[in-house]
Amino acid sequence: MSDFVCSTTVGEMIDAFGLQVLCIPENGRDILIHTSDLNRPGMQFVSDYYEHFDAKRIQVIGRQEVSYLHTASDERIRTIADLLFAQEIPAMIVSRNLEIPETFIEHARNSGIPLLRSEKSTSDLIGELMPWLRLALAPQITRHGVLVEVYGEGILILGESGIGKSETAIELLKRGHRLVADDAVEIKKVSAISLVGSAPDIIRHFVELRGIGIVDVQHIFGMGAVKDTEKIDLIIHVESWTAETEYDRLGDANETTEILGIKIPSIRVPVRPGRNLAVIVEVAAMNHRQRKMGYNAMDELNERLNKSMNL
Repeated sequence: MSDFVCSTTVGEMIDAFGLQVLCIPENGRDILIHTSDLNRPGMQFVSDYYEHFDAKRIQVIGRQEVSYLHTASDERIRTIADLLFAQEIPAMIVSRNLEIPETFIEHARNSGIPLLRSEKSTSDLIGELMPWLRLALAPQITRHGVLVEVYGEGILILGESGIGKSETAIELLKRGHRLVADDAVEIKKVSAISLVGSAPDIIRHFVELRGIGIVDVQHIFGMGAVKDTEKIDLIIHVESWTAETEYDRLGDANETTEILGIKIPSIRVPVRPGRNLAVIVEVAAMNHRQRKMGYNAMDELNERLNKSMNL
């Protein structure tokens, strides 16, 4: 299991959004981006105010900022560029494919600041770039397990090697559900309450079955049997059944498993020969979905018992 904070680079952002490069230093694609927050430096353009300026943010300029540059003198443009690029910002993006003064481009080039351009409007660019950065920079952990989507619920199956997690995933695929990751699940904290899982690129859509080998799920079961990412709604801990262990039989334990500081509802499922784990996962997914919608079978049973005792 590994735990780390993800990072991304200017080069990855350029490739992801198809940005045009107006100028970039030799190692500019390797410049690290440390925050998902963006900034429009309009105030800095007109007032040279940098007291609370966050130099870690990517700067985005649109029609207003570019129009101001076109009305400014070359001397004023040089002053704006000198002050702004002295902050060592990671990059600046011009929206709407707008043309900017050559003086500004030259100062960006001389300062070693990547200057990029997008065809998107300013609002669309910011609206797409911020979630992408938030996901790319999210804290991440890798867990040994299987992640599947069952009836719309993201189910993370954890357990020791050889207990049958991959076999369960194959059975679920045959039943029409979808595989997200097998063996290694990369889990990202995308918000204060949400975890999203995916597979490492190199093993995406592959499953290892002991005695058979590597299985390409996408080719065998089709595109509808796989999914690249999925929110984790429920964690199922699979363990070998022992007579000495007491397991929850009523569903009132309300256990959780904490990953990256977020507590996810979880259950423990004992397995032994003859027990159909795929069916159990399906029922667990449906039961969890019912609970999220406000229905609890244990509460219903208690209500019936209370009514029968009051007769």
